[in-house]
Amino acid sequence: MHRESFLSLVAARRPARLFLLACVQSEVRSTCKHHSCWPNWTMDSSASTSTKYYVGIDVGTASVRAALVDQEGIVVAVAEEAIQIWEPQPDHYEQSSTDIWARCCVACQKVMQGVDAREIRGIGFDATCSLVVLDKDFQPLAVNAQEDNLRNIIMWMDHRAFEQANEINQKSHRLLQYVGGVMSPEMQPPKLMWLKQNLPETCFYKAAHFFDLPDFLSWKATACLSRSLCTLICKWTYSSETGWDDNFWESIGLEDLLEDGYSKIGSQVCTPGTPLGTGLTKEAAQQLGLREGTAVAASLIDAHAGGLGVLGADIQGRGLACQDRPITSRMALICGTSSCHMAISEKPLFVPGVWGPYFSAMVPGFWLNEGGQSATGRLLDFIVRGHAAFPELQRRAEHSGENVYTFLNRRLEEIRGSVPMSSLAADLHVWPDFHGNRSPLADPSLKGMVVGLTLSQTLEDLARLYLATIQAVALGTRHILEAMRAAGHHIDALFMCGGLSKNQLFVQTHADVTGLPIVLSHEVESVLVGAAILGACASGDFTSIQEVMEGMTKVGKVVEPDADQQSFYDRKFRVFLRLAEQQRECRALMRD
Repeated sequence: MHRESFLSLVAARRPARLFLLACVQSEVRSTCKHHSCWPNWTMDSSASTSTKYYVGIDVGTASVRAALVDQEGIVVAVAEEAIQIWEPQPDHYEQSSTDIWARCCVACQKVMQGVDAREIRGIGFDATCSLVVLDKDFQPLAVNAQEDNLRNIIMWMDHRAFEQANEINQKSHRLLQYVGGVMSPEMQPPKLMWLKQNLPETCFYKAAHFFDLPDFLSWKATACLSRSLCTLICKWTYSSETGWDDNFWESIGLEDLLEDGYSKIGSQVCTPGTPLGTGLTKEAAQQLGLREGTAVAASLIDAHAGGLGVLGADIQGRGLACQDRPITSRMALICGTSSCHMAISEKPLFVPGVWGPYFSAMVPGFWLNEGGQSATGRLLDFIVRGHAAFPELQRRAEHSGENVYTFLNRRLEEIRGSVPMSSLAADLHVWPDFHGNRSPLADPSLKGMVVGLTLSQTLEDLARLYLATIQAVALGTRHILEAMRAAGHHIDALFMCGGLSKNQLFVQTHADVTGLPIVLSHEVESVLVGAAILGACASGDFTSIQEVMEGMTKVGKVVEPDADQQSFYDRKFRVFLRLAEQQRECRALMRD
């Protein structure tokens, strides 16, 4: 897509609502709904003729990554730091904001080694949609009965609020239409209910600030309390048109949050990419190894940063059906620990079991629908590492100098001989919802299933089960894709990024199962590029997020589907759907 056509498509949208304008310096007073966050910095004209650099920081489930990215979207340096996860009991997952910020600083310092901090024009953050709790002095508050204040984050994948989510769903509030009709326990309202019901004195009433993790990071960097429109719309029920809905919070027993204009959860809201405050504070700059005053952008959820990092790429000359069609014909598939399926539209589309539509939550001027699978990379790890043959796999992979997944992919090639690899799992079927179904069934109570096991537990059996699990994850993507199409989305290609996009078998299987080409980015670290895009937007070097996307995202490889596999996967998909039906039937029988 040429820049002119990309920008003209955006320009043709309806007039921007309040604070939803393009993020340029002259428009900040419209994009941020609070004067204390208006930036008061000037651009360094000396940087205008040299290469411009931006820092992107991505906080995933298990690690922090930082990247130095230039104005062409080329990743110059990357650093990664592990972060702690606590699992005090089943379905409870906690982290530490102190630990995460410290790891952000170390990772940033590493990518800045040998780099003049004056060359960094802006910094952007993305993170998982985890809930951070701080007291009135901005100190961490425990989200656990042990009162361990270090553990002050309820992670995105924490399902402790299952019953509270059910309570919300039983009320059938009108806001539920914007989350696919069903509130997930992974969203913030049920987690806040859980804190009030289970830790009222030690946490809920002591708390002065409830942050989504991406917003915590931008606050830590700037001391600006403004929240990102992305986080509030997608995980907190905020509306870009009407703001907070008092009736919703009162109906679920959280009327306390209305005090002081919702100051505990966000009274200041900015569109992603908006420059915050006066840039980096002196303290944050020293900790990160950057200059005080460096522009800091309003943040994004990690999957949404991945969407920014892939969707705007120019695909002219690639022979793809979507090359002359609008950006709405593309779906971003961000696949790591979990997977997210991001599709945008010109008009709001309501997809049962799929989150959204959210206006301007990712790309300004477009509505976003977000499907997802709560466990994908994590599921593959669980299946592979829990198998009896894993020790043998580990030894043989180490001996060959490969990681276990590269070894398994090669082993499957050897096993298949002259038959299609897919057929190795013809009699082995997996329902992949080992951590519940996020989309499109929106049923967190669903469990994983494996059909076709024998008493054999050889390395070959492990390879086949690994293949069947990859197929199941891809079939789950097809399930989400079909739900989105039924609601009005017209999707011609999948733009994939994330750790699993580095696995050739995973990518090819998704192409074959969906029948769509998979477009991979030139830069494999697309989520980090997306975070850097935010920094570039905040710097004022570009006029809008759309322009940055066009300039900093590039296509690497296109993986086409194998048409000969269509019949096989059509049949496999029918089995896949039947597994969910049978699980629900079994559940009903046992409750009779």
